[in-house]
Amino acid sequence: MPTNILLILADDMNYNTIGCFGCPVDDISPNLDRLAGEGMRFDNAHVSIAVCQPSRQCMLTGLYPHHNGALGFDPIREDVTTLPEVLRDHGYLNGIIGKTKHCAPEHKFAWDYFKDTHNAQNCYGRSPYIYGRDAAEFFNMAKEQGKPFFLMANSHDPHRPFAGSEDELTRFYGFNTYASRYYKPEEAWVPGFLPDLPEIRRELAQYYTSCHRCDETIGAVLKALEDSGMAEHTLVMFMSDNGMAFPFAKANCYLNSTKTPLIVRWPGRVKPGVWNKEDYVAGVDYMSTILDALGIQDGPASDGRSYLPLLEGKAQEDRDLVFTQFNTTAMKGSYPMRCVQSSRFGYIFNAWADGETFYKNESMSGLTYKAMKEAAESDSGMEERVRFFNYRCREEFYDFAKDPDAHHNLIHEPEYQEQIARYKKLLSDYMKETEDPVLPAYETFQSTC
Repeated sequence: MPTNILLILADDMNYNTIGCFGCPVDDISPNLDRLAGEGMRFDNAHVSIAVCQPSRQCMLTGLYPHHNGALGFDPIREDVTTLPEVLRDHGYLNGIIGKTKHCAPEHKFAWDYFKDTHNAQNCYGRSPYIYGRDAAEFFNMAKEQGKPFFLMANSHDPHRPFAGSEDELTRFYGFNTYASRYYKPEEAWVPGFLPDLPEIRRELAQYYTSCHRCDETIGAVLKALEDSGMAEHTLVMFMSDNGMAFPFAKANCYLNSTKTPLIVRWPGRVKPGVWNKEDYVAGVDYMSTILDALGIQDGPASDGRSYLPLLEGKAQEDRDLVFTQFNTTAMKGSYPMRCVQSSRFGYIFNAWADGETFYKNESMSGLTYKAMKEAAESDSGMEERVRFFNYRCREEFYDFAKDPDAHHNLIHEPEYQEQIARYKKLLSDYMKETEDPVLPAYETFQSTC
C-alpha cells in the first residue's frame, strides 16, 4: 500500500516549548510528547529561514529563497517545481488546512483540498475542533477516491496575537479566541535569551496558552487520522516554521530563530522513542526526504538532501553543520543575514548592519519588547541588549557550549580567532556554491577587515 504523508506545522513555536524537548511548563504538549514517543525526534533540526512564508516555501520546493524566487513574503517563480506538483503527477491527493496564503502562487501547489482557516468562521485558525473536522473530511475524500494523500496541516497557533491578549481583541475585531487552559504568569518559563520581567512573564503566559492549544490542534488532526484507519500507512512529520515571535528569536539567524522541534512517526519504518542528538537537518531537506521515502526518483534538483538514512537508523556523513539565512520581514524591511552553526559554534553575518539602520519586526509589537525598553531606562545592561537587538553589528560569533542563548558576541576575542576563521570560510564556500546574492557584500566586508 502506498505511503501517505501528513505534514503538521506550528506557527512561531520555539523548539524548546515542547515538553519532550525540555520545556518545564506543566502539561504543555501531551499530544506532541506522545507523538515523539511513537517516532523519532531531532535535537538539531533547523528551518532554512526563520519567517513563516519563506520557511514553508523552502520546505515545499527544496530550494533556498534566492533559488525559488521568494526572498520574503513573495510568490515562488513559475518555473520552480513544488512537492505537491510532483506528488500529483504520482497519483497523490494534495490538501492544505490553514496558512493557505503562505504557499504562493496558489496554482503552483496543486491543492485538491483547500481550507483557509484565518477568518471569523474558523476562529482565525485557533480551533482544534475545526482542524480535526477538516482533516477528517480530507482523509475521507482520499479514501473515497482511492488515492494516497499529502496533507499539510498548518496551525495558526502560537502566532501573534496570543490567546487572551489585548492584541487579540484589536486584531480580531473585538474577538477573543477560546482556550481550554490559560496559563498564569507565575507558571511561565522564561527562556534564557529573554529577561525575567513581569510583563514578559505575562506575555509568555499568553504564548504558552497558545502553544497548549496548538498541541490540542495537533491532537485533533492525529485523532482524525487514527479514526480514518490510515495511520499505519502514513508518515507523519511535525515541525515549527520558525522560532517564537519574541526579540532574538523569529526573523533572525539565532539558535532560537531557526531550530525546530522535528518529530517523525512512520509505523514500521522509524523506530519509536529515538532521540537523534547528533545530526543536523534543514528545511530545504524536507522535499528530498519525502520523495526518497516514497521511492520517487524523478524529482527536481534540490538545495537539500534526503535524511531518509537517519530515519532508518543509519549513519549519514556531513550532518554536523547547518546554513541558515534571513532576508526581509513581513513589513518588507530588508535585513540580509547569513549563518553557519554547529553544535559548538555559530557565526552570523549581518549584511544590513551599518550602525544606523534600525531593525524592525513584529516582535516589537508585544509586551516583551516594550518591557525591555522600559527596563533599559534604568539598567545599563538592558540598554546595551536592546540597542544590540535594534542595530546589531556586521559579525557575530557564539560559543553555544557556554552561551546557548547568544548573549556574548565573541567576534573580537583572541582565543576564538582560529574557529572564527574556519566558520567564515565555511560560510564563504557555501555562499559561493549556492550563488548567494549576499556574497559580494560579504566579500567586500571581509576585504576591509
